[in-house]
Amino acid sequence: MIVIVDYGMGNLRSAQKGFENVGYEAVISEKTSDVERAEAVVLPGVGAFADCYNGLVERNLTGPVIDAAQSGRPFLGICVGLQLLFEYSEEGQGSKGLGIFPGSVVRFPHPKMANLKVPHMGWNQLEPNPEHPCPLLPDADWRPYVYFVHSYHAQPTDDALICATSTYGVTFPAVVGRDNVYAVQFHPEKSQREGMKILQAFGRMAERES
Repeated sequence: MIVIVDYGMGNLRSAQKGFENVGYEAVISEKTSDVERAEAVVLPGVGAFADCYNGLVERNLTGPVIDAAQSGRPFLGICVGLQLLFEYSEEGQGSKGLGIFPGSVVRFPHPKMANLKVPHMGWNQLEPNPEHPCPLLPDADWRPYVYFVHSYHAQPTDDALICATSTYGVTFPAVVGRDNVYAVQFHPEKSQREGMKILQAFGRMAERES
């Protein structure tokens, strides 16, 4: 069973439909018991980092989510769900994260300095890291365009976590992960056929656990 964690934030139904479109059942739940017994866990996220983190805290989900990531079961973070895996975000007044990966979350350069509009919104290309193969990406030659909506991005202290990058004024991590835990800064459920391939790849990871 794939469980999409419901902590009051995120386009949960879109993610659920994305998995359904590629043949995998996913359950939306805020129950700690469902997260604890899930064969695979998806942590989505839309909105402010602190609001997302506090939503997890209020539902007593931080422990089960961390345990799921450390359990060896397939784990997928999406958008702010990627950012929450890190130790800290500078968004707003700052907020601690789950600390599953070392590093922080930082804002894109000020638009007047970089001549960019923030948030970074729209289609952009992935550049896979050939030194860090990722089960979500079919091969190192695959450079799909995917859909982003974000003002902040991860800044890992360990470059070995970076599976793929994209560039918007600066090069930033677009896919991160290691072992059983992977996360994408973009929205695969909004990225049409290319995004469906990524959800399907995660579904296969979950299938191997069933």
